Amino acid sequence: MGQQDIRRLLTIGAIAVVRWAVRKPPCPDSWLAMMLARKPRMLVAIALANKMARGIWAMMRREEDYRVPAAG
Repeated sequence: MGQQDIRRLLTIGAIAVVRWAVRKPPCPDSWLAMMLARKPRMLVAIALANKMARGIWAMMRREEDYRVPAAG
């Protein structure tokens, strides 16, 4: 799988999450809700894709599994 394919999949997944969040709003204190309140949807989707890519890179580099963030 090429770099373009991975980038496309991350973007498509992020757009799906943003569409879902618009229909069913997330917790008001969440990163996604705060971004959607201030920025255009497509910009938030790309920022989310970038955030997911950084998380995936960190997990691969440290050879760790995904840990669900603690509810604050």
